[in-house]
Amino acid sequence: MQLAKLTLITSGDSKPNDALFSVFHAALAGGVEQIILREKNMDCARLLAFASRMREITHQYQAKLLIHSQADIAKAVNADGIHLASKDINDIPAMRDWLDMPNMSLSTSCHNLEELQKSYKYGADFAMLSPVFPTQSHPDAPALGIDAFQQIAEASPLPVIALGGIHANNRKQLQGFAIATIRAILDAKDPKQAAQALLPA
Repeated sequence: MQLAKLTLITSGDSKPNDALFSVFHAALAGGVEQIILREKNMDCARLLAFASRMREITHQYQAKLLIHSQADIAKAVNADGIHLASKDINDIPAMRDWLDMPNMSLSTSCHNLEELQKSYKYGADFAMLSPVFPTQSHPDAPALGIDAFQQIAEASPLPVIALGGIHANNRKQLQGFAIATIRAILDAKDPKQAAQALLPA
C-alpha cells in the first residue's frame, strides 16, 4: 500500500481550540498527509467532537485521518483507519469483522521484528516502528538507532513508518522511509515550515 510520507500524531494532551486547529491547518498545508488522533485521556463525547472536526479539516487537504484505538469513533466519523498499540495486535481480526469497512486501514505500533511479524499475521496494513531516536514521549524506551531500524524495516513483512525523535536535523538519515512525528511539528513556531522541512528531499 502507499504510505503517507509524513504523519502527525497528536500529543495526548491536546485541548481542541482555535489555536490547535490552526496548527493542524498549517501542518497540512506544509505537507502532512496523515493525522493520527491519539487522545487516550479524552472522553468519548469530546473525542467524537474532536474527530468530527478533524475529519472536515483533513478532507480539505485530501489527507488521511486515523483514530488511535477507538474503533467506534473511527467508524462514526468515517475515518481512514484505526491505529493500535502493540498490546492490541491480537484484536485486529475481531475489530475488522466488527467494522465491516474494507477500505478502513488497521495499523499498529511495533518495536521489534517479532511484533511486526505478528501484526502481519493478524492482518495489519502497515506499522509504525519506534523509537528510532530518543524521544520525549517515551524517555525510558531504548532507541533502536538508525542501523537497527533499517535492518528491522527491511526484514519487515509490513510497510513501515519511522517514528520516534525525528526532526529536521536527523530526517536525512531516514531517506527512503515514511516518517511520523509529534513534537517536531506541534511545538514548532511555524508548523507549516516544520512540516516542509520533514518532507523527503
